[in-house]
Amino acid sequence: MTYMYDKFYAAGEWKKPPSNFEDFNPSDDSLWASVADASRSDVQSAIASAHAAFQEWSRLPFTTRAEFMLKISAEIERRKDDLVSAVQGEGGGWFGKGMYEAHALQEIFRAAAGAAYGSIGEMLPSASGKISMAVRRPMGVVSIISPWNFPSLLSARQFTFPLVAGNTIILKPSEETPYCGGLFFAEVCDAVGLPAGVFNVITCSRKNVGEVGDELIENPMVKGIAFTGSTAVGRSIAAKAGAHLKKCCIELGGKDALIVCEDADLERAAQLANFGSFMHQGQICMSVEKLLVHEKVYAPFLELFKARASKLKVGNPLKDPQNVIGPLINDKQAGNVRQQIEDAVAKGARVELGGGVNGRYVEPTILTGITPDMLVYRDETFGPVSPVIPFRTDEEAIAIANDTPYGLSSGVCTRDEYRGMEIAQALETGMSHINCSPVNDEPNAPFGGAKSSGVGRYGGRWGMENFTETRWITIERGGKKIPPAF
Repeated sequence: MTYMYDKFYAAGEWKKPPSNFEDFNPSDDSLWASVADASRSDVQSAIASAHAAFQEWSRLPFTTRAEFMLKISAEIERRKDDLVSAVQGEGGGWFGKGMYEAHALQEIFRAAAGAAYGSIGEMLPSASGKISMAVRRPMGVVSIISPWNFPSLLSARQFTFPLVAGNTIILKPSEETPYCGGLFFAEVCDAVGLPAGVFNVITCSRKNVGEVGDELIENPMVKGIAFTGSTAVGRSIAAKAGAHLKKCCIELGGKDALIVCEDADLERAAQLANFGSFMHQGQICMSVEKLLVHEKVYAPFLELFKARASKLKVGNPLKDPQNVIGPLINDKQAGNVRQQIEDAVAKGARVELGGGVNGRYVEPTILTGITPDMLVYRDETFGPVSPVIPFRTDEEAIAIANDTPYGLSSGVCTRDEYRGMEIAQALETGMSHINCSPVNDEPNAPFGGAKSSGVGRYGGRWGMENFTETRWITIERGGKKIPPAF
């Protein structure tokens, strides 16, 4: 079945541009949907509507904005089956991945509703006895540019907290997943009666993405930009935002390590490695891309890891819900993963499991004999490939984990929590999880990276702070002395 999504959503209306673009199912290359291909002028109109809606939306009682978040959460629950189907058909995701996204979305909106009740400032001491306050106020129009890998979750994570804080939103989802990452939310917000112009969704083809993206950054009515995606594109967006003195929050790629110490629960560690390496075909910014195992438990761990990974079925997720490993998003990404596997093997790596690439389908692949000159050691893979590397000391593991320009997430498996904390503190990542996978997310926690993995944080009060401005306001009560000359 081919869906027709030939309208974008702006100013509370569905608007049809002159042309559409094709949205393909990565599992079998069938046409999944025909989608509205908006232009720069369409974006300008949407931004103007968001700007016009800002004053009324920002002045609503916070309780009203919170109530809208709860209504959206309930509407997502009502439509979750549609979303799960789209996650499979549009994005090539496993059924379980779709269910996770549908549940996580509801939690994000509920967390945003709760954040609306949090503190928006603080009282400051004053030498002259005035009432001195630091308060936070919404900025205005915020542009959201979201990715394709977890399109619904990552879009929502970027816009919910700015939205409930009183900002208005222009969302541009990835051209690979325009429905899951954007139009689905437009349908939901329209259904719950969100005021016109508060939330807008612009979809466009790869052909138009350059000019549409530039407008989302450069338009003077846009006050902030949120982006999740590749480091290369993130650098470009941050540079353009900086040139216009605009605040941006960017979450980028990763080369995340899971460290398995000799005292770890190996069964649990193997499960975490399996999930962290192969969930959604490894197409997660937090995926385990360096699996570091203490030499004393290297052999038994490897056998446990291989046994778990060998049970993962590869295939079209729409044909069989047991197909946990679906396709990579496109041919370019499949080619990149193939290149990394072939490069590693050519330089002496051993394929312990998998290694096969059939079109966009890549088998869960475990590699050993990894050296720093291999692409799989250095570059982000974004595929179901797990390089397993032995280490002797904690210091060596930390050095290998930190030997990357990225710094998003990490994990440490050990029964000694103090040791786990010591290692976690030494890792150059924005997030670290002891006895859990690097693939970790909760809507009330600060999500973001260090080094080339991004700037800023999403989630909870940190998501509110990103897109609010701090203002200093005082009430003078006559205590401040003015020079007599004046």
